[in-house]
Amino acid sequence: MRTAVVFDSAGTLLHTYRIAKDILNNKTVEGVETTTLTCSARGRALVLLYAHSQNIVNAPGEELLSSYLSNNRIKFGIACSCGVVSMSEVSDILYSDNEAKLADLQSCIKSVWNCCKKLPVVAMNSGVIVNKNINRIEYAITSGGRPFSGAKKTIQTLQEMDIATYVASGDRTDKLMKMADYLGIPHGNIHGVATPSMKAQIVRDLKLQYDKVIMVGDGVNDISAMKEADIAILTEQQKSKKPAVLLNAADFIITDVSEVIGIADETQKNL
Repeated sequence: MRTAVVFDSAGTLLHTYRIAKDILNNKTVEGVETTTLTCSARGRALVLLYAHSQNIVNAPGEELLSSYLSNNRIKFGIACSCGVVSMSEVSDILYSDNEAKLADLQSCIKSVWNCCKKLPVVAMNSGVIVNKNINRIEYAITSGGRPFSGAKKTIQTLQEMDIATYVASGDRTDKLMKMADYLGIPHGNIHGVATPSMKAQIVRDLKLQYDKVIMVGDGVNDISAMKEADIAILTEQQKSKKPAVLLNAADFIITDVSEVIGIADETQKNL
């Protein structure tokens, strides 16, 4: 009889710094919660770009982002959306937008790098928010993260307790693997570019293998998985305002990732 714990990454295992460029209003927004921003207007989708940050920075800033993505055959993944937004709709916007420039994304990358360059950055991702209702790229976004101080010890302790650890995240899989190596999570237990529905399916699948499945998240894109889990934990370690729907989905609210140990231990004892 065993228990599994599924973690989101950014804001849950990683202290994350995010910055966005509001392209429509030519304004920079620091400390943005990307999933909340995405879900605040129907038709939006948070899109991860499978491009190397250094290559983006080295390209001409005045080049249209759409041209760069098209010419370099940059692939993408949808992390979450507000309403149904298809891959084809996102593709049409990404490769045809005539406003967003590389400089918009370059400024985000440079700001995050300047903030995180002295830290053990485990994951750094860039992307955009598109809006199918206005057929535009609305925001350019970059995030960089380092593990919370207690994350590695938490994972190690859970594994010593014979509790399996997994990650289900909207972040890129290759970036998550670096975090997994640092924390000691098996590569086979890492699920990247996971949309909210995919996270929920991961939890459902794990419930067929384990007696109890715990989901630990921090954002609205974790709600579906939290509802599927036997126990839902909301972490507020990365300070940000949580909507009521997220608070209501949680069985436990914690302020430090290490608190998962006690909850998992009690769960294991009650099997």
